[in-house]
Amino acid sequence: MSGFTSYMDRALAEARAAADRGEVPVGAVLVAPDGRIIASAGNRTRELSDPTAHAEVLAIRDACAKMRSERLPGHSLWVTLEPCPMCAAAISAARIARLYYGASDRRMGGVEHGARVFDHPQCHHRPEIYDGLGAHEARGLLQDFFEGRR
Repeated sequence: MSGFTSYMDRALAEARAAADRGEVPVGAVLVAPDGRIIASAGNRTRELSDPTAHAEVLAIRDACAKMRSERLPGHSLWVTLEPCPMCAAAISAARIARLYYGASDRRMGGVEHGARVFDHPQCHHRPEIYDGLGAHEARGLLQDFFEGRR
């Protein structure tokens, strides 16, 4: 793949920052078609007392505000963990072109596992999906976080 640039390191940095804040370590980066990072975020559900404040949703909200549009065609979203059904629905609603994610989430995932949002006939937009990028490090961050809580 010529000219391919990974933004997973930036998403992992957001996940580490989320862990430092006591949040589940998930990070997301939204990238414009020209390769510029438009928005990045880590989970903030506890900090904001908002169950929808997942990294993906926060990055999508920020990018949409900056672009002054509810849709982000041609954009790519990099996430450290397989999006949950809520986040997958937001990705579809925003018309994001490509989804790259690290670790799979057998328990709460909504892409490869569980609800499989993009496979539903009611899903109006399906992004290209690339999984497993940075999966080992993303999984390690999550395991360390939850082991520290036990």
